[in-house]
Amino acid sequence: MDDPRLELFDISRLQARYGDVVTRRAWSELDDLFAPAAPVTVDTRTGQVIEMAGGAAVGAFIDKAIERFEHFEFAVLNAVADLDPSGDAATGRVYIWEIRQDRASGRWTNAFGVYEDRYLKLDDRWVFGRRAYSSLARTAPDLEVFGFPR
Repeated sequence: MDDPRLELFDISRLQARYGDVVTRRAWSELDDLFAPAAPVTVDTRTGQVIEMAGGAAVGAFIDKAIERFEHFEFAVLNAVADLDPSGDAATGRVYIWEIRQDRASGRWTNAFGVYEDRYLKLDDRWVFGRRAYSSLARTAPDLEVFGFPR
């Protein structure tokens, strides 16, 4: 295994890059951040859990979900990662804040959530091997707070 500190730094850069890509709505850049066919689940706590695979599917899903926002910013609040002993996989959590403004009404809202991640090292770079998102709270139309996912 390479220096664990450098590996964890590279994983933190992956986490930050995802936020940058989503904020810029640069969907074509998502493929490079995910393993091929990486499973992704989204639980907004309002119904059925949504399942998809790979970066392109994630981009299409988010694009449709945020098209109503004039302003959308994805902020990483906190992130942690733990390397597997093999050094080519890791797990982690990313706590996020979405800052958004509705195009039609001008209303500002916030959403908070957490990603449970599995990271893989492929071709000397870290990618998402699996992501599971759960909403934690949001202000739309009124404040809703959900328990931490189990």
